[in-house]
Amino acid sequence: AHAPGSPSSGLGNSCSTECPGTGTGLSPRSTVIAWIPCAYLWICFPFYYLYLRYKNKGYIRMSHIFKTKMVLGFILVILCFSNVFFVLWEISQGIPRAPAFFISPAVVGITMVILPLFCLFLPHSQHLVLGELVLFCFADHPPFFSKGCPESSSSFLSKITYWWFSGLVWKGCQQTLGVDDLWSVRKEDSSEEIVAWAEREWKKCRSRTQQKMESATFKKGQKSKTDTAEAEETEVLLQSEHSQSGPLLKAFWSMFGTYFLLSTVCLVICDVFLFSIPKLLSLFLEFIEDQEAPSWHGYFYAFAMFLLACLQTLFEQRYMYMCLVLGLRLKTAVTGLVYRKILVMSNASRKTATVGEIVNLVSVDVQKLMDLIIYFNGTWLAPIRIIICFVFLWQLLGPSALASIAVFLFLLPLNFVITKKRSQFQETQMTHKDERAKLINAVLSNIKVIKLHGWEKTFMEKVIGIRKQELQALKKSQILFSASLASFHSSTFLIAFVMFAVYTLVDNTHVLDAQKAFVSLTLINILNTAHSFLPFSINAAVQVNCRLHSFFFVQASITIRNGTFCWSKETSPCLRSIDLTVPQGSLLAVVGQVGAGKSSLLSALLGELEKTDGCMTMRDTAAYVPQQAWIQNASVEDNILFGKEMDETWFNRVIDACALQPDLESFPAGQKSEIGEKGINISGGQKQRVNLARAVYQKASIYLLDDPLSAVDAHVGQHIFEHVLGPNGLLKDKTRVLVTHTINILPQVDNIVFLVDGMISETGSYEKLLQKNEAFAEFLHSHVAAEEKAGTGLPAYLKATGLPLCAYIILLFTCQQAVSFSRGYWLSVWTDDPVYNGTQQHSELRVGVFGALGVVQALGRFVSTAAVLLGGVLASHKLFLQLLRNVARSPMVFFEQTPIGNLLNRFSKEMDAIDSVIPDKLKSLLGFLFNLLEIYIVIIVATPKAAMAIVPLTVLYAAFQHFYVSTSCQLRRVEAASRSPIYSHIAETFQGSSVIRAYKDQERFISKNNFLVDQNQRICFPGAVADRWLATNLEFLGNGIVLFAALFVAMGRTHLSPGTAGFSISYALQITGVLNWMVRSWTEIENNIVSVERVREYWRTPKEAPWTQNGKLQDQVWLTEGRIEFRNYSLRYRPNLELALKHINLTINGQEKIGITGRTGAGKSTLAVGLLRLVEAAEGAILIDGLDIAQLGLHDLRTKITVIPQDPVLFSGSLRMNLDPLNQYTDADIWTALELTQLKSFVADLPDQLEYQCADQGENLSTGQKQLVCLARAVLRKAKILILDEATAAIDLETDLQIQSTLRTQFKDSTVLTIAHRINTIMDCDRILVLEDGRIAEFDTLEHLIAQKGLFYSLMEESGLA
Repeated sequence: AHAPGSPSSGLGNSCSTECPGTGTGLSPRSTVIAWIPCAYLWICFPFYYLYLRYKNKGYIRMSHIFKTKMVLGFILVILCFSNVFFVLWEISQGIPRAPAFFISPAVVGITMVILPLFCLFLPHSQHLVLGELVLFCFADHPPFFSKGCPESSSSFLSKITYWWFSGLVWKGCQQTLGVDDLWSVRKEDSSEEIVAWAEREWKKCRSRTQQKMESATFKKGQKSKTDTAEAEETEVLLQSEHSQSGPLLKAFWSMFGTYFLLSTVCLVICDVFLFSIPKLLSLFLEFIEDQEAPSWHGYFYAFAMFLLACLQTLFEQRYMYMCLVLGLRLKTAVTGLVYRKILVMSNASRKTATVGEIVNLVSVDVQKLMDLIIYFNGTWLAPIRIIICFVFLWQLLGPSALASIAVFLFLLPLNFVITKKRSQFQETQMTHKDERAKLINAVLSNIKVIKLHGWEKTFMEKVIGIRKQELQALKKSQILFSASLASFHSSTFLIAFVMFAVYTLVDNTHVLDAQKAFVSLTLINILNTAHSFLPFSINAAVQVNCRLHSFFFVQASITIRNGTFCWSKETSPCLRSIDLTVPQGSLLAVVGQVGAGKSSLLSALLGELEKTDGCMTMRDTAAYVPQQAWIQNASVEDNILFGKEMDETWFNRVIDACALQPDLESFPAGQKSEIGEKGINISGGQKQRVNLARAVYQKASIYLLDDPLSAVDAHVGQHIFEHVLGPNGLLKDKTRVLVTHTINILPQVDNIVFLVDGMISETGSYEKLLQKNEAFAEFLHSHVAAEEKAGTGLPAYLKATGLPLCAYIILLFTCQQAVSFSRGYWLSVWTDDPVYNGTQQHSELRVGVFGALGVVQALGRFVSTAAVLLGGVLASHKLFLQLLRNVARSPMVFFEQTPIGNLLNRFSKEMDAIDSVIPDKLKSLLGFLFNLLEIYIVIIVATPKAAMAIVPLTVLYAAFQHFYVSTSCQLRRVEAASRSPIYSHIAETFQGSSVIRAYKDQERFISKNNFLVDQNQRICFPGAVADRWLATNLEFLGNGIVLFAALFVAMGRTHLSPGTAGFSISYALQITGVLNWMVRSWTEIENNIVSVERVREYWRTPKEAPWTQNGKLQDQVWLTEGRIEFRNYSLRYRPNLELALKHINLTINGQEKIGITGRTGAGKSTLAVGLLRLVEAAEGAILIDGLDIAQLGLHDLRTKITVIPQDPVLFSGSLRMNLDPLNQYTDADIWTALELTQLKSFVADLPDQLEYQCADQGENLSTGQKQLVCLARAVLRKAKILILDEATAAIDLETDLQIQSTLRTQFKDSTVLTIAHRINTIMDCDRILVLEDGRIAEFDTLEHLIAQKGLFYSLMEESGLA
């Protein structure tokens, strides 16, 4: 026995369970181990104290967490020093104690004063230490009024799990997020810090580059210093392809290289954990197989797998987070460097660049660099992953692992063939899509003519025919896509099947146990992930070396470079930094708020403004239409000719296009009528149209038009745009600059310039500006309020797919997932086969069934995927038909109020999303959903108790997904709006850098650029963290499921086989990826399903009366005489407008020829509108041959009445189709009609005669020929009622005589109503109807009307006929 306190006694007690503080033993735990962290803290404390003083993080709030920490810390300090006092008391009592007994508690006690956390090393208070440890995982609340990012004040645990972001997620779910709801940018991410650093590094690289250039210049001995400087500046911004990635990347590497390497270390550590999990699974399955192994081994492996999976998640998400932060810093650096370089560029070097190139540099190219940061490591790490997988598989299965290479070699050419064939079908689909879009555009542009003739069904059938061909190609493409997807998803099975088959069948002694099988499956999943990741990595690396600065140089009619203009030199500039190029023959719309400088821009182009900076060129002659119409005190004709020679044909075309024909008819002397001083005797709309006609008549090369549509009615404005300004108007080949507030025409212009405060904010096509979703889009949305409800989109889509098909799709997915489950279960049974004499029995059967189940599952995958995609085609077909029918059944007022661009967008962009995007995302969502259900079932079948954990974890998953989607969508919206000001500011500075330098105001502009960039980063950063927050939380949930699956397997190993255990755990390990992809798919569906609602919005618009009324019309009885009777008939165009026709009572006898005349607005054309029911009666009725037309179907009525419209309309297609759209007549009938209209010889000389292809709008025929074709169409129908909207102004005298002759001979037995715009054309009518203000003023024969000397006589006098 040794005396207490002797060395031997101390050593002997060092391993005892007695507490060292109270016993006599002295353990290392109470000395060295306790002193090491204390020493670390004491050494670090002064430095950390200085850091805290320097950083000045602010005061600490007296929160509950802070108070609890302080209380626990105080208790721990008391406990430590009580130990010191106890030792002192023992010494005073004569009990010998080594100095260590006194020193250790004193050291630890002093340390506790500094940081309570270190009391972990005191054995007395482990329960308090644990509490303090938990508390220190939570950070103290930041100071009040703190706007900084909560990450800096968050705890370690909160940082690595991104839980500090949860507050913003919750806020985004509760309310609409704005910029003010986000934190200010972190100091280390701010432009001030980053750009200053970048400038320092860039100067180093630039000085090295300059030295090389000077050396090269010295050798050549020819270059001047100026050339060198300019060359250097040009190289800095727009380097040539071979040198672009050199100096710049070196500068960025010196800045961010260390941070990037740290992120790479995170990824490498992540991969270590990734490959550790299969090893742990292998050990776990060994434990299950070895019934003698202690139970704690199983729990250890379960928690170890969970821990490794969580560590893998944390390191992977930290890598992604670091890459995204690095990307944002890189973006800040590039933007700052480019901006500062702009401010010092000379005029000479600025000529070598354009604003577009600069903006591309800070948007497109930076994005490529950001992508490279994320994907670069994949270029070398993915191959390493694949090699490691093969090494591990070789260890498990030996040379059989090489068989997997054969699968890759088989799948690569298969996918290549499928992809090539699919691209052919996609090309065919695109051809039909273009054809369909062209026809729909023609139909919508000429809808009035189609409705007048009752041709809607015919043209709908034509559109549907093309659509069916398009969908046929889409079907074939989708079937091939399904095959491609099935082969990709089956690759895991194929690799496993080939390896297992080779392994077991080549050698009978090879036993496929659970460890080999399920660890191999886990490795194969890793292999496939690496294999699919590699192309993205290679693409990102290749893309960064490409420059997308390709420009199409077309000759410009108008060019302004850095133009600054003012009204006089004494006033401030009204236009600043204008950079504008208008290509020859294009239509440019200039839009903006009131006072933005739109009219000033036209004045600048005319040379009316003082140019203070920049240069401007205008080629050829220009014609101008001012906002305030200028009219001379002269005749209408003189005002339009404006000194030019009279060209009768061109004059008439201009008059018609500018909608002046009705006005000229109303003037006393037509075009010879005098206009009073300042146009006092004509309306504002008429002034503007005369103004426009003057400009059009000049045949200038450039047209500057200052809102010519503002003073005219909407329908007149639409007419003017279509016939003068638009893509098919008289000026279609001219260069047009159109200032406008008419929003609905913008989709049809070539380019749009959006002005804000005298500067160009944005420029581009309508679609491009809308996609950018910036200032122009906001301006547009403020003018067009369109409420779209996305909530009803998905149910409507599923209904269109068909509920039986939806049920069948669900059944197919269930079946294929059941087969997948059976395959996994069969493998688990196979691995559990007993081993006799070193071999497993029935290996051939096991291999065969496993292979058969895999093939069936692959087929199931193909069929279920194809069912969703083809179901999408079916839904798309139904929704397209509904859209087409709803639009076709809409009344004319709908087309007058709805911009054609909106309708075309529904038929093109929205239908494209329904055709392709929604089915693809729905297929993905269903695939991942059923995959998740299979994993759940596998775990629950293996360990039913796991259901207790799975249910709450799934509820948490749904909550995370809900919070994420609502917040991330808002962040994306806000971020998109914050990009535009950066690009606009860069463009302004580029154009006005010389002015900024002259005023030495660079610092103010740099500060503004820093502010704009920081505002963008302020939004980008939370957006990036949101993705990490979701991924981390979802993966933790998935890891939790893995943990519970493993724990319950370990608990029930007595009745669980290794095969079942491997089956359960290997499936559970797939869950994290499935959860992530499910959220992505759902988000994409939410973003695109709104297209369904947009397509369906026309369901709710008013519709016309039915086209046919079955049983109410008998062809052989009705309309034999052509007698028309109006009974107290009134009509208004819209409910809120006045009556256009008022209480009309008249009877027109059969075969009578009636002329209808009156001044503009009297109701002449409205009478025809009512007769054809383009607008329904407000009161009263119209009877034809005694039958109320309101009781007829619209087509029954309209097909019995022939209309020859004022403007002849032909469609793209054969001449025969244009003559007989309904295909009712024989070729002989058509040739007879052509002969009667003097067209027979002309058509006979055409290459394909009746099959001759007319161009769109009949542009390959003259106006006279088109009018005669329309007449031949009327002759062919031989209707008992003919309405002639007199149109002879647009054709020559000879054609006019032909038409009049044909009308007299061919329609002598028909009732003819001639709407006269010139009185001389109705002199030979039986009776003349004179309308005034919507009422019948006179109705009698010509002789009686002349004798009455009433309104008709005065009209004759005004026309010079009386």
